Amino acid sequence: MTKINTSQNLNFIDVFSGAGGLSCGLEQAGMRCLLGIDMDKNAIETFKANHHYANTYCGSVIDLTEKKLKELIKGQTVHAVVGGPPCQGFSTVGLGNPNDIRNTLFREFVRLVKMTNPYYVIIENVTGLLAKKNEKTLQAIFSLFHKMGYTLDVQVMSAELYGVPERRRRTIIIGSRINDKIVFPKTQTKIQTVGEALKNLKARDGKTYNHDLAGAAIKKPLELERIKCIPEGKGVRYEADEKAYFKTKKLKLGIDWKNLRENRFRQTKYQRLDRKKPSPTIMTHRHNYFHPTENRYLTQREAAALQSFPNDFKFYGPLSAQWRQIGNAVPPGLGLALGKAILSMYSERSKKIQVKAKTKPKSSEIVTNIRKRAFLYSENTI
Repeated sequence: MTKINTSQNLNFIDVFSGAGGLSCGLEQAGMRCLLGIDMDKNAIETFKANHHYANTYCGSVIDLTEKKLKELIKGQTVHAVVGGPPCQGFSTVGLGNPNDIRNTLFREFVRLVKMTNPYYVIIENVTGLLAKKNEKTLQAIFSLFHKMGYTLDVQVMSAELYGVPERRRRTIIIGSRINDKIVFPKTQTKIQTVGEALKNLKARDGKTYNHDLAGAAIKKPLELERIKCIPEGKGVRYEADEKAYFKTKKLKLGIDWKNLRENRFRQTKYQRLDRKKPSPTIMTHRHNYFHPTENRYLTQREAAALQSFPNDFKFYGPLSAQWRQIGNAVPPGLGLALGKAILSMYSERSKKIQVKAKTKPKSSEIVTNIRKRAFLYSENTI
C-alpha cells in the first residue's frame, strides 16, 4: 500500500489508470487518489489492491455517468484529474494515425474535467503527440482547456532524469486554473542504475512479490545458447554484433543484413541490461531484455523495480497481464516528481481561486512555441 502524506490533502481521480503507476507517484508526493478508472479487469484488480483509499470503476469511461462518478468519489472535492488517454494513434512506433478513433477518448477526459472542475489536470502521452502531423490534435487539446479557464504547458520528460532507473520519454501536459504559470519538476543530478534498482527486491514484510523465476526462464535451447554469448550491456543490432558474439554457424540468426532496412534491427535483440546504466524503456512483455548477469529474462518484480514501483506494490492477473500493466504504466518516480510540482504550484496559487482566467494567446501560437522548447529536457523550471 502506498504511504500518503495528507498534509496537502489534494484529491485526484486517475482516468485510464492502468495498474496505477501515476497514482502511486502522486500519492508518494502527498496527494490522495479518490478513484481509478480503467476497463482492464486485471489492471483494476491491481489498482484496487494497492490504492486502499481509492474506489475503482472497471468499464468504459464513456459509460461513467455524472451520478455514478459522484457516488464513487462520495461527494468529495476533486482537485486534480490525471491520466493517459489511449495514445496508439499518436505513437512514433505505430502508424501514427491522427484520426485514430481512440484519440476521441480525450473528449471523455475533458467531460470528466467539466464534471469535477478541478484545479489541475495532468495528461500523459507518447512523444509522438508533439509531432508535426499531430499539431491540430495538440491545438484542439489546448483550445478545449483554455475555454474552460486553464493555463496549459507541455514538456517531454525523460524518466531517468527524475529518479527512475529507466530511459523512458513521455509527453506531459499540465494545466491549472488557479496558477498563471505552469511549473515542471526540476531534473535530478544523480541517475539511478539497473544495478541499484535490482539490489533489493524485498517488500517491507520481507517477502518478494511477483518474482517468478520459472516464468523468466529461457525455454528454447538455442535462445539460451545465444544469450550465454552476450556480455553485460551488449546485444545484437548490427551484423558486426552477430559476428562478435555468435561465432558458430549454429548460433547465426540467418539474417540478410545487406537487404535489411538501414542494415540493422530496429530494436536490439538479445539485449542484456547494464548494471551501471539506466534500463531501456520497459515494454509490455518479458522477451525484450535479459538479466545483466544471469541467463534469463527479467521477472515482473525486476521490471517493476526498473519502472520505480515500490517493492510492496503487488501485480495481479496472469503473467502476460502483469507484464502489460508494468510496461504500460507511468513510472511512479515520474508521478512523484509531477506531484511535487503540482503541490509547489498549489502553494503559490492565486489568492482568488475563483477569479476568471486571464486572456491567453491562441492555442496555435502556443503550439508553435512549444515545439521549439518541449524537447529540451534540461530546461525545467523549478
